[in-house]
Amino acid sequence: MHALPLRIAHRGLPRLARENTLPSFALALEAGADGIELDVHATRDGVVVVHHDPVTSDGLVIADEAHAAIRSATDAAVPTLAEVCELVAGRAELFVEIKGTGIGQQVLDVMRGYDAPFAIHSFDHPLIARMHRADGGLRLGVLFDDDTPDVAALMTATGARDVWPHAPLVTEALVDVVHAAGGRVITWTVNTASEARRLTALGVDGLCGDDVRIFPAR
Repeated sequence: MHALPLRIAHRGLPRLARENTLPSFALALEAGADGIELDVHATRDGVVVVHHDPVTSDGLVIADEAHAAIRSATDAAVPTLAEVCELVAGRAELFVEIKGTGIGQQVLDVMRGYDAPFAIHSFDHPLIARMHRADGGLRLGVLFDDDTPDVAALMTATGARDVWPHAPLVTEALVDVVHAAGGRVITWTVNTASEARRLTALGVDGLCGDDVRIFPAR
């Protein structure tokens, strides 16, 4: 029988509070999340902030603005990655998705001061490979959302130990390949209890969705 997968909050608990905000992450922790997944960009002055899109709801391009401008805008709910680390404080594994371009070092500068489990993942597979070459001890992951690649080759090329397929792409064969390579399968975005049960039966290691309350309790 498969162990129950990690219950990973996708940007917090967006069904109850705005995604990628401190209140949303706090609600996810209260709901028993085993992991917190979030997206990061960096401001012009190198502050790593948590936001899905490169542009705020006020129309500010994060990479073009100083952090003070982002903080003082009406979209002031944008937290820093450091603030999220302080909130989570080891109560759940942190899964950091790098969205911004060329910000790997800034993200590492923050996370190296975080004394609790974390992993970094991205759709930018060359970035993940570069990060692995720079530090083989990092726990890294690769995301994909269309045709399933040669997963074993992708893990070897990038040094990834976490594989993040879109939920419809998950098969028993894919899970077996990743496990044989010593990795974890973490699938997204899982938003129904029936899909969570299907994926659990296939042996995935993590379910990432908008409401961790629908996932099987560990």
